[in-house]
Amino acid sequence: MMYLVLRDVHITCVILSGIGFFLRGCWRLLDSPLYRRRWAKILPHVVDTVLLSSAVALAVISQQYPIEQPWLTAKVIGLLAYIGFGMAAFRFGRSRRQTAVFFVLALCAYAYIVSVALTRHPAAWLAPLF
Repeated sequence: MMYLVLRDVHITCVILSGIGFFLRGCWRLLDSPLYRRRWAKILPHVVDTVLLSSAVALAVISQQYPIEQPWLTAKVIGLLAYIGFGMAAFRFGRSRRQTAVFFVLALCAYAYIVSVALTRHPAAWLAPLF
């Protein structure tokens, strides 16, 4: 029962995190004042903290760990790429073009992570070929 609740919390946070990231990226690219709102800077950290906490709890409960499960290792690597591209887009992008490129790369990393989670295969959407 606890596993199912945690899984649902995790999935909900994945969706909220993705939507929030997409909105903040669009706001940044459009130079919207919403991007600079206090809640728009704090809320993603809250959602991502719950997301990461639920992921760790699910791994412990199910006894599936990244080093032992290739698909979980792929998700962690994808997460690191997502974080890196997101930081590059929001903090280090010196031009609108750089910001847009890193934003798209971060969205691709997010899509990869979701695809790995759905297929439980490191090749993600290419899994049927293997």
